[in-house]
Amino acid sequence: MELSVELATAAWRKSSASGSDGGNCLEFAPLSGDRVGIRDTERPDLEPYVVSGSVFRAMIVGAKNGEFDF
Repeated sequence: MELSVELATAAWRKSSASGSDGGNCLEFAPLSGDRVGIRDTERPDLEPYVVSGSVFRAMIVGAKNGEFDF
């Protein structure tokens, strides 16, 4: 499947901890070939980032470990 079609039909989801306001969140969607799409919930019209599954999993582990806390 072509990437643009896959992104348009992807099952986007966000963390349950993101709240109900819908803003200031990232959504992600699993894609073929062990890739993950990432987009801003406030701008779903913009081209999402596509990263490898290993990069996405490392980002999640880092977030859980507080590596991105300010």
